[in-house]
Amino acid sequence: MSSDNEQSAEPEGGAPEQLALIRETVRKANVPRAKPRTWRGAALAKELPVARVLVNKGVLHLDQYFDYAVPEELDAEAQPGVRVRVRFGAGGRNVRAGRREGGGLIDGFLIERRAESDYQGALAALAYVVSPEPVLGPELLALSRAVADRYAGSLADVLQLAVPPRNGRAESKPSPEPLPPPPAPSAGSWERYEQGPAFLRALAEGEAPRAVWTALPGPHWPQEIARAVAATLASGRGALVVVPDGRSAGRVDAALTEVLGAGRHALLTADSGPEKRYREWLAVRRGSVRAVVGTRAAMFAPVADLGLVAVWDDGDSSHSDDNAPFPHVREVLELRAAHGRCAFLLGGTNCTVEAAQLVESGWALPLRADREQLRIAAPLIRTVGDGELARDGAARAARLPSLAWQTVRDGLRSGPVLVQVPRRGYAPRLACERCREPARCRHCAGPLEAPDERDLNCAWCGRAETAWHCVACGANRLRAQIVGARRTAEELGRAFPAVPVRTSGRDHILDSVPDVPALVVSTPGAEPVAEGGYAAALLLDGWAMVGRPDLRAGEEALRRWTAAASLVRGQQEGGTVVIVAEPTLRPVQALVRWDPVGHARRELAERAELGFPPVSRMASVTGPPEALAAFLAAAELPPEAEVLGPVPAPRTEPGRPRRPWEAPVGESWERALLRVPPGSGAALAAALKTAQAARMARGNGDPVRIRVDPQDIG
Repeated sequence: MSSDNEQSAEPEGGAPEQLALIRETVRKANVPRAKPRTWRGAALAKELPVARVLVNKGVLHLDQYFDYAVPEELDAEAQPGVRVRVRFGAGGRNVRAGRREGGGLIDGFLIERRAESDYQGALAALAYVVSPEPVLGPELLALSRAVADRYAGSLADVLQLAVPPRNGRAESKPSPEPLPPPPAPSAGSWERYEQGPAFLRALAEGEAPRAVWTALPGPHWPQEIARAVAATLASGRGALVVVPDGRSAGRVDAALTEVLGAGRHALLTADSGPEKRYREWLAVRRGSVRAVVGTRAAMFAPVADLGLVAVWDDGDSSHSDDNAPFPHVREVLELRAAHGRCAFLLGGTNCTVEAAQLVESGWALPLRADREQLRIAAPLIRTVGDGELARDGAARAARLPSLAWQTVRDGLRSGPVLVQVPRRGYAPRLACERCREPARCRHCAGPLEAPDERDLNCAWCGRAETAWHCVACGANRLRAQIVGARRTAEELGRAFPAVPVRTSGRDHILDSVPDVPALVVSTPGAEPVAEGGYAAALLLDGWAMVGRPDLRAGEEALRRWTAAASLVRGQQEGGTVVIVAEPTLRPVQALVRWDPVGHARRELAERAELGFPPVSRMASVTGPPEALAAFLAAAELPPEAEVLGPVPAPRTEPGRPRRPWEAPVGESWERALLRVPPGSGAALAAALKTAQAARMARGNGDPVRIRVDPQDIG
């Protein structure tokens, strides 16, 4: 008999009578009715009835733990490290039967269970446990607290970066069983470095060496990182590798699969998607895999028994997070190496000033190849300066010197040729052809541009310019200061009509190109890898990269050049790089000698004389003038702190995404730099955090942005 027939056979009015009986039974029951979000009248857990919770409120004056009552029904699930939902903001007035009620629901993490609370008033109960999966362990909590204190931020903000969003489907699936440790790998291409085999042996034997690794140019660095990870796994410990972008992560991922086999490492990148990334992250937290490679957020990956932390190309801006409190991968991994007593490897084809300081202070040891190995791996570097450009008719007519054209022709006989252009686009900025004075608008002094290669317009006010002349020398002919990738591709395509021209930039980045003759025009950082290496490379407009008004301009230019030149075949295979820049410039000389370490050491010595980072610790405070002045007056800075400024902060250009520390479009903000000597960085961060917390507690409306150790200080 069907259910419909059963229902039709019941006497009329039977269903209402049954509902009334159920209501009466529930009304007379002695057990309390526990509501999921208030638990009014519900019994508390018999043991450890107090839960200490970190609420997800990223404001500094609430950067503390709050106590909540644990209902008996949640006793089993409410364990340290799980995600919970709690009522917050009710105040102390709405108390019923000894329980605080009201307030809005908010996410949080359960930090610990306690027998009693330090708070003397009534406690609100946990609303519910979001998931019984413990995602916040003691080590990750301690690391997040250390990062929050170092960068004058809140613990909740750091945990937003450290713990990925929950995905129920990924969480419901079990992680695979962990595999036994692999055998120790052979040294492989680490033999090219004098201390390379010894470094691998130390990792395999469970030691914790710290090294700053200046990698040789060429395609071997992913394999070398994979062997370092394999040596660490062989000792029964875990390893973590952080790279700047998804393309680099893919290369290391492939190398790890080749060296270790499948199932021994996790890939944590944003490109994986939320479900897959959370599933991989859970496999790491559960101990199923002991090795991780990923981009910036992977610096917090909860690897069990961590034995090695490694960062590749620490000078890349992608390693600095754009969300508060703006931590840098290098600094976070240094904290993990110091607190966890594990090995540390900072690698790259270039050497940053911070890396040189680690070696100078003795915190890490250098890991370099000798000059003989460098001569084998590095391409031939040739320069074209202003003198050659002035005498070169081809350069005046087509912007590329004769040496560059000849290098392209020779390179195309045996493979692809890379052309690095400082920016994408067509002809973004113009200058006087005679003296290179920037062309500016007569009305607002904004830069002139020719987006359609015909009409001159101001990039700021949009006015047309019909009769421009140079205010410095009186000439009336213009040249492109920095010709973009699309314009360069057109010029090269006309010069070499039988050769395919590929472009790689922000809108479309190529991962790799085949080993066939082709011209590859790329912006810095978007250079694809060529199978077998590029036959040659052109580095155009080098003076524009060095001349940027930034403390790190020379260091950043050298990093971009070495990254591109490292993709070119070695000199013995005919690889040649031509850089269009003044040969006397220090970064150009460092590239010609392939000596990034010497360049970094000299930069470090000069910054030590001037008191610039990383020798000193510095913080940037930005905001409206009145708010900034009030903040600086209220902050109890260390006695040795030096205030530089305030000065007008750079404005956000219309149409460009606004970064968190920048002023809104149309507003004028100011910036002050706070500098303290070594050893006072913690005191400076604590003072800024205290002042900002007091400001937020008072509810001051105007924002003030704090950034400790900013990457861009002008």
